[in-house]
Amino acid sequence: MKTIIVDPFPRQMDLIFSKDKLVYLKKNFKLIDAPIKNKKNFYQNNISKADFIIGQPDLPNSILKKAAKLKAIFNVESNFMDNMDYEYCFRNGIYVLSTAPVFAQTVAEIAVGFTLSLKREIHQSHIDFINNKEKYGLESNMNSSLLQNNTVSFIGFGDLAKKLKPLLEPFTNNFLAYDPWLPSKLLEDNNCKINSLNEIFKKSDVIYVLSSITTKNKHMIDKKLLNLMKQNSCLIILSRANVVNFKDLLKISKKRNIKVATDVFPEEPVEKNDPIRKSKNILFSAHRAGALKSVFYEMGEIVFEDLKLINKGLPPKLCRKAELETVGKLRSKPVKIN
Repeated sequence: MKTIIVDPFPRQMDLIFSKDKLVYLKKNFKLIDAPIKNKKNFYQNNISKADFIIGQPDLPNSILKKAAKLKAIFNVESNFMDNMDYEYCFRNGIYVLSTAPVFAQTVAEIAVGFTLSLKREIHQSHIDFINNKEKYGLESNMNSSLLQNNTVSFIGFGDLAKKLKPLLEPFTNNFLAYDPWLPSKLLEDNNCKINSLNEIFKKSDVIYVLSSITTKNKHMIDKKLLNLMKQNSCLIILSRANVVNFKDLLKISKKRNIKVATDVFPEEPVEKNDPIRKSKNILFSAHRAGALKSVFYEMGEIVFEDLKLINKGLPPKLCRKAELETVGKLRSKPVKIN
């Protein structure tokens, strides 16, 4: 019987897998639960038994060398991190897989909600009404505008952008994109014009920040770019917070008439006294864009199906595969809350 090390923290197995899938796994595999503490000792003593790992533990070369049977590591946190010897995995035929694709549709849908709320100030009018400060008719829409025929830009064009763009096509066909890790043809085939970051921030009515954090793009979006934004334009941050310099964002969003929505923050949970909480120009979402029960079960589905394929000697088809050329450049932080 094949062995799976179960280490999905901060996820739980019953959050990821439906009851019937858990029953199948328990019946057909030996499951070894990793502890919350003393993980290094645990893996030194147990990784030699493992055929699969469901989780994203720290796995240096000294531990991976003991993994004689290991076929795949399923990262269910969903962001590849700088916490294992990826080169060893590639050299020894160990798949490193992420469940990130399951979040694309749910985040794309909330992105449209953020966009319409920013464009029409829906969230602010709701707060005004509760506080007996509502305005009626045209007076309530002096800073509002249509999404129709806007110039819309994607910073990063991965799974999320590919799900989001079709949802925006009923409003506009003016799309720009910036993604240095993709060929021009791919962006052009998706009807996006390729632009520099400077041009995107100058031209766009709506900008979506969808890129992963890497060794080269920390605080890439700073005061120089933010100061290029048009009046009443929208910046919507949905990927890794550290792509944006949040200190610059807070200052400039106060000084200039730009609209911001963010689902992510440099440190989470956000401190109660963080000055960002007082900003009136930012629509806040507490890292909830992807967190739906149905999405977590979908995560379990793609892990389950790819695990079965690998167990039969076939390659995985549903999870995202780590790529040797890029995975070592990613610098995502682990999430602490589901």
